[in-house]
Formats: sequence, structure tokens, C-alpha cells
Amino acid sequence: MRDFKNGLRDGIPIALGYISVSFTFGLQAVSSGLYWWESVLISLTNLTSAGQFAGLDIMIRGGGFWVEMACAQLVINLRYSLMSLSLSQKADGSLRGIHRWLTGFGITDEIFAVAMGNKNDVSRSYLYGLILLPILGWTSGTLIGAAAGQILPEVVRSSLGIAIYGMFLAIIIPPAKKNHAVLKVVVIAVVLSCAFKWLPILNTVSSGFVIIICTVIAALVGAIFFPVKEGAE
Repeated sequence: MRDFKNGLRDGIPIALGYISVSFTFGLQAVSSGLYWWESVLISLTNLTSAGQFAGLDIMIRGGGFWVEMACAQLVINLRYSLMSLSLSQKADGSLRGIHRWLTGFGITDEIFAVAMGNKNDVSRSYLYGLILLPILGWTSGTLIGAAAGQILPEVVRSSLGIAIYGMFLAIIIPPAKKNHAVLKVVVIAVVLSCAFKWLPILNTVSSGFVIIICTVIAALVGAIFFPVKEGAE
């Protein structure tokens, strides 16, 4: 129980941060035509901010679920598999069998960073505690946003809808300022996205495939021309 309580304590700030972001998702989901319970179910069973927003856009635009949705989610969320593999090396002997599957579901960027930041090996009890509150925060934030989307006037919903863009800017600007390679990759992705938005023929490509194409090309160019040097942080 001590490890579980320590995990709960470390998960509090993550949960608080998730409430504000998932509030925007719930708001956008309801504004896009989903029922409140559908948006909550999506958050409860996915727990991935970028993947959920991309998936919502694909659903709104009528994209193909079996190809477009699956490929988009694979590209966007592939990093979680790498995080889980890395975290498995820091886990103690209690994390085995079905517990690896269950805790793997809850691995996000923030949860991974906190778990890896522990001085000692992490137990399954600690991971369960660390994951529990963020899942509740993400789901409850979606519920609050969905409820607000049914009450608030359109002008307020539209204003709150830009919050997600502020979150993404907050994610990419600090590392881009420190590392020119990151900045160049971001610029490449932005240029490609604009091209698919405004250029003839390219603007007919569905949003799901645009995300896949921009992500893969920008990452590939970055890996080839701006590789991280060995030993670099």
C-alpha cells in the first residue's frame, strides 16, 4: 500500500493537468455532434490526447475507420510502445503477466516521465497508483467539457476550443528554442500541413492521411538530415 499511495501522490499533478486538456476534448466532441457519453467513453478507453483529437477529426470528416483511423493512431501513438519497453527495464519483479498489459494501457508521456524519474525500481502497485488519478482526471475533464458544451453559448465554446492549440504550442516551442533540429522538423511539418491545406489536389487528401504523411515525412527528414548525436541528451 505504501507504493500505491506514493503513486497516487505523484499522479496528482498529472491528473490536474489532464483535466484542463480533456475539458477541451469533451467540448469539441459534443460540439461536433457526439453524445456526452460517447466522448467520455473515448477518453476512458484511449487516454491519448493527440490521438483522440486526430481521431475526432477523422470521424467528423467521415474518414475510413479501418485504414485511415488505424494508421493515424498507429503513427501518433507508436511512441507509447517504445515508452513501455523502456519502462519495463525499470520495473521490479512484481510487474509480470497480465499486470504488464494493464499498466501498459495507462502509459502516457507524463506518467512515463514520472515513473522513469524514480531513483529506485518501480513496482506494479506504484504504477497502478500513478495511473489511477490521471485516468480519472482525463475522463472527468472530458465529462465536464461535454456537459459545458451543452450549456455554454457558441461564442464561449469556440473560444475555449483553441485551448488545445495552446497546449500543443507549449509542447513544441520550448524544445524548438533549445534545439535547432527540432525547430527544423517542426517547420517541415507545418509547411507540409499548409501545402495539404491550400494546394490543389493535395487539399483533397483526408485529414487522417495528412497527419500520417506529415508525421512520417517530417520524422524521416529529421532522422536523415538532423540526427541526434551519440551521447547527446
